[in-house]
Amino acid sequence: MPLHSTLSGRSSGSTKAIDTQSDGKSFEQLRQECLQKGVLFEDPDFPATDSSLFFSQSVPVNIEWKRPKEICDNPKFIVGGADRTDICQGQLGDCWLLAAIASLTLKKDSMARVIPRDQEFDHRYAGIFHFQFWQHNKWLDVVVDDRLPSVRNNLIMLHSASNNEFWSALLEKAYAKLHGSYESLKGGSTMEAMEDFTGGVGEVYETKQAPNNLFSIMKKALDRGSMMGCSIDISSSAESEAKTTTGLVKGHAYSITGVEEVNYRGNTVQLIRVRNPWGQVEWNGPWSDDSREWSYVDKAEKYRLQQNSTDDGEFWMEFEDFKRNYDKVEICNMTPDDLTENTKRHWEVSMFEGSWIRGSTAGGCRNFIDTFWTNPQFMLQLEDTDDDDDDVCSVVIALMQKNRRKLRKEGLDMETIGFAVYKAPDEVDHLGKDFFRYNGSKARSRTYINMREVSERFTLPPGKYLLVPTTFQPHHEADFLIRIFSEKKAEVDNTGKLEFQEFKVFWEKMKKWIMLFLSFDTDRSGKMSSYELRTALKAAGMQLNNQLLQLIGLRFADDNYDIDFDDYLTCIVRLENMFSE
Repeated sequence: MPLHSTLSGRSSGSTKAIDTQSDGKSFEQLRQECLQKGVLFEDPDFPATDSSLFFSQSVPVNIEWKRPKEICDNPKFIVGGADRTDICQGQLGDCWLLAAIASLTLKKDSMARVIPRDQEFDHRYAGIFHFQFWQHNKWLDVVVDDRLPSVRNNLIMLHSASNNEFWSALLEKAYAKLHGSYESLKGGSTMEAMEDFTGGVGEVYETKQAPNNLFSIMKKALDRGSMMGCSIDISSSAESEAKTTTGLVKGHAYSITGVEEVNYRGNTVQLIRVRNPWGQVEWNGPWSDDSREWSYVDKAEKYRLQQNSTDDGEFWMEFEDFKRNYDKVEICNMTPDDLTENTKRHWEVSMFEGSWIRGSTAGGCRNFIDTFWTNPQFMLQLEDTDDDDDDVCSVVIALMQKNRRKLRKEGLDMETIGFAVYKAPDEVDHLGKDFFRYNGSKARSRTYINMREVSERFTLPPGKYLLVPTTFQPHHEADFLIRIFSEKKAEVDNTGKLEFQEFKVFWEKMKKWIMLFLSFDTDRSGKMSSYELRTALKAAGMQLNNQLLQLIGLRFADDNYDIDFDDYLTCIVRLENMFSE
């Protein structure tokens, strides 16, 4: 059956990328202008200055921005095909990005989207290159000039093992531009970049609590073209990038590039191929490059698996050793179909955006029951059961916070986020505090975590559900995107309504409004919590959607998220006048 999702790797492949340059010009327009003028492109949106490198520190060494033709005699965009050996980490702590790029090189169709092949150093060269990334359900085309940070003619950021190949260095620069600076790329999850390269949806497995068929899941994922990464947890920042006696590095992002089974002394052994983006430092245990285990493997099989085996950062491990040593496996599936283990399924996709706003919709997790109910609420109607199960509906929920890397220079970072799903009663648009006090969730994210996206897969009986996305702490602001994948069409609604029931006499209205205010001003301070505004307005006959409520909270609430009587009355009278005209 055909996919209807515009979010999948395949169906989004035909979607035209949006030009992002501030002057609105496309890569081709900019290149043509430079060729006609006989000049090399200099990007005004991401200049060759210190501000493009760091936002929180001064540049530690004397850095020169040089074009490839100033670094070597015969620069090439790609030499002999782009592959995972072209990726060597520089001075930036972005191993998570490099691990994703290494995985990208294994998926040629996705790579052709991210790295358009209409650019070279010896044909129509104008010092300009472009790359395409997925961001919040849109493909963006990002242009950069080819001035790269260097010290003594050596690139200091991501570079290729070949000193005349520059696709990987330019890709990193474009990704840094997308997020505001190179420094914004410090630290992250491999999953984040893998999704930006594909528009895919992710799954995370803890190896110590993994399902029994994790090897099969990983093999099927790689066979389908999914991208995979792995890492070793750290207990403190002091352990970050600490090398173990077995040659592995803690707190470091690796890519998984192979999943195989081999015959070893009459038994089948499960092997995982892992790559360190440093391009060196490898596992030195069983099945490492020069280990004795390989001498018992069929010569042709050994050659197939160990081609060009050198100290290049890539190595094989036996699966049980892999699980003992690594803590986390991240899988980015190219389409929602890839989440299924056997037959392909047809998935429907719903997508919508929202915000957590202080004083109105930033209610925090359920630990904060007094404000939890004020979070955005989305109705989800699951009607038709799965084709192969008459009792349940499959649904994948992915909650993503937006633009957090770009906000780092303003002192902000990833929020700790999660979500819960409740069985919803009939005929209720926005549920109040008492509902959540006395009703437990039917499904929820396994944990609250400070990652860009939290995704979970559930099987739920047909019915009407309420999805509540939240930050962990209340009063924390962020924008978010929710993607809901379901096998059968799921109806989702977050519109709400604004209605005003007219009363016969204005004084009667005023008395009611005053009594309402007093009921919420429990300490008689002359103020009420802005989080109670929805309830007060609803009691007054007004029902607002999330966006209007957020705007009112921003306009009338003070720094403590309180609204005084005068502002409350001004707000409610203005709403009446606006909707009674």
